[in-house]
Amino acid sequence: MIIHQNTVLSDEIVEKHFVCNLNACKGACCVEGDAGAPLEQDELLILDEIFESVKPYLSAESLKVIAEKGLYEVDSEGDFCTTTINNRECVFAIYDDKKILKCGIEQAYLDKKTSFKKPISCHLYPIRISKTAAFELINYSRWDICSAACAHGEALKVPLYKFLKEPLIRKYGTEWYNELLNLIGK
Repeated sequence: MIIHQNTVLSDEIVEKHFVCNLNACKGACCVEGDAGAPLEQDELLILDEIFESVKPYLSAESLKVIAEKGLYEVDSEGDFCTTTINNRECVFAIYDDKKILKCGIEQAYLDKKTSFKKPISCHLYPIRISKTAAFELINYSRWDICSAACAHGEALKVPLYKFLKEPLIRKYGTEWYNELLNLIGK
């Protein structure tokens, strides 16, 4: 374990190799699981603010569910998450022409319709963060749907902390990331 400022990182963040392989998994993380993507409190307002910009990217089914249930809901642990369709697919998930699930929020961002890329939990995946009174616990979430990403990362020799450099900096800042590199001797 690595204790860094107000965070505790599992050793796997440094030791595990990982590079998403969407051609293999087809974006399964957008549909698998028992709830939608975890949301931070400030992201609730952001989703409300950007919805009109994201709306044109979403499916008719997503829009119907959003009209009925809203953009986010409370999961079984009492935390906010994105709303899902039939307790499976995130309402912001969109299919590309290869039937790969991607994020409608991120597509709006790429098309410069919004400055919000996507929820930080999605950007950081397969890292999941839990909180204690004093620390944020940063853990690698092992899941068989990402086995191709693990193999791809291993082949390319890309550790998880490098693959997730951008979202780690987005979440904790450049100084935090650079200090992490010093702590782990990289």
